[in-house]
Amino acid sequence: MTAHDVARLLPDAPVLRDVCRSMAVLEAILSPEWSSRYHSFDMGWNPGEEMASMRNGSGDEYSIVFSAAGAYIRGFDHEAVMSPYGNDGPWPGVLDFVPEVFRHCVAEPAFCDEDGMPVVTACLWRESGDARWRVGEIDYPDGADDPDGATHLFARLVDPSAEAFQRFAEDYYEVPVDLDAVRHVYALRPLTQAVVTALNADLTVRDLADDLMAARYPSAAG
Repeated sequence: MTAHDVARLLPDAPVLRDVCRSMAVLEAILSPEWSSRYHSFDMGWNPGEEMASMRNGSGDEYSIVFSAAGAYIRGFDHEAVMSPYGNDGPWPGVLDFVPEVFRHCVAEPAFCDEDGMPVVTACLWRESGDARWRVGEIDYPDGADDPDGATHLFARLVDPSAEAFQRFAEDYYEVPVDLDAVRHVYALRPLTQAVVTALNADLTVRDLADDLMAARYPSAAG
């Protein structure tokens, strides 16, 4: 799978945004320590922009910027053969076709290294009004398995189901994860103490106030 395959499988931007919000809230419950989480969501990333992010702690990450202009996705797999660090910069075509409305995301300091080089192996975007996700014209390296890292970077985005998140969370956190509670959050129903307790008995809804605000997620606690 490459970014081109991901583009055909991703849900529409509003659905993708909701999935990212749900994953961020679920991980806030499972992992009160932010530094240990995979997924986060920040409604106040930049003026007029929200950002969903993933970091696996081993050097792989993605960032999704949502705005009135649409959505921009940057992914980085540190072991991918298309890594900019093994090719004198981003792989040809990955960023060359990004439209002007998202060019500021390409140069965003948070998405670049200390020398200003974009840290990216896969990039997708969808302008408001677009009928599909778009990717640049890329000549992928021959014989490479997952050349841009898209297969594992975006696995939970191309399968936006509660079951997929449950499998991930049980593997990563090594604890049982209640599927009904995950389904509740994926449906964006107001968060109740019962749902929180089913996932983490040591946490209260009020403990999650900042995380719920960051994800624009409703709480039954008010």
